Amino acid sequence: MKKSIAVITVLISFLSLAQAQEQRKRARDLGIEPGILTPGKWNAITDVKGVSVGQKTLVAGDSIRTGVTVILPHQGNIFQQKVPAAVFVGNGFGKALGFTQIEELGNIETPIALTNTLNAFLVANSLVNYTLSIPENAKIRSVNPVVGETNDGWLNDIRGRHVKDKHVMEAINTATTEKVAEGNVGAGTGTRALGFKGGIGTSSRVLPKERGGYTVGVLVQTNFGGILQINGAPVGEELNNFYMANDVPYVVDGSCMIVIATDAPLSARNLKRLAKRSFLAFGKVGSFSSNGSGDYSIAFSTHPQLRIPYSAKEREKNTIEVANDYMSPLFLAAVEATEEAIYNSLFMATDMQGQKGRMMKALPVQETLKIMDKYKARKNQ
Repeated sequence: MKKSIAVITVLISFLSLAQAQEQRKRARDLGIEPGILTPGKWNAITDVKGVSVGQKTLVAGDSIRTGVTVILPHQGNIFQQKVPAAVFVGNGFGKALGFTQIEELGNIETPIALTNTLNAFLVANSLVNYTLSIPENAKIRSVNPVVGETNDGWLNDIRGRHVKDKHVMEAINTATTEKVAEGNVGAGTGTRALGFKGGIGTSSRVLPKERGGYTVGVLVQTNFGGILQINGAPVGEELNNFYMANDVPYVVDGSCMIVIATDAPLSARNLKRLAKRSFLAFGKVGSFSSNGSGDYSIAFSTHPQLRIPYSAKEREKNTIEVANDYMSPLFLAAVEATEEAIYNSLFMATDMQGQKGRMMKALPVQETLKIMDKYKARKNQ
């Protein structure tokens, strides 16, 4: 009987969370439109053709508040058809798995998974299991799983390491190329950012045809501190909730994972340059990468002509690449999409109570909008 009651309680909590998130609105829906470029159809990383996102959210009892988010660069066998990629480390206080091989070879060969700090290693093992389970990969003897993490241990029983192999597989198997859930979902379930409830956020930008017509999509897992600014408005200061505010308890450490996808034909070298630009947006929202914040960006290209076969049959290859002189629009797109993705992670998050009765309040939307209007930081106001 007690077990049945517990299951019902968890189910009610999960449904309440889903209903609350359904009522929240994204930044753009509230007139907050950073930048000058236009988002894609979903305003998400999935606007980059072929990219899919899968998530598993774990909310159970009074202390499990975690999950996993998986980004797949394309719908085929990623190990056999690797994609060019690069990483940039803003602050290396984190457990980024698989990044040294990306740095060395300039490609990724598994989905990219995000989770909590102590679950990163199990999730990496799950990516290996997934890759080995594909019949075409029957003879491979090495896999470089790519995993990023943030520490959700304030709300979540992180030592319990509750994300299991089945959860990773479910996230992969349910990945979608369409709308991406945001806020308290997947790897963002138990996170907090800039003094409020953090989470998963995503956004995209499509360049004009005369600038290449390329799409840049970004997904973030926010769990960091600072002094919140939204579209230039000093929201954190106005709400008296910011780092080093007098008599305000504030945790500035944490982490942020930034994943950037593009269909532009970019080499690993220019993908690294693209990844670097995301940290300009990181600063625009009020972060300064505190000592204890592991802040990483990983960028990849989905352009089909840049796929890297596991077994190359030709000694040399002919490739196409955006020239350096034409990279600036892509840099701008990465900055704008990263900034808006972080905003979406905040606006779509809801209040979350976790272990030991701890409560993390979500960004107060109506108060925030008043501040935005005060500083004329919203469109059509």
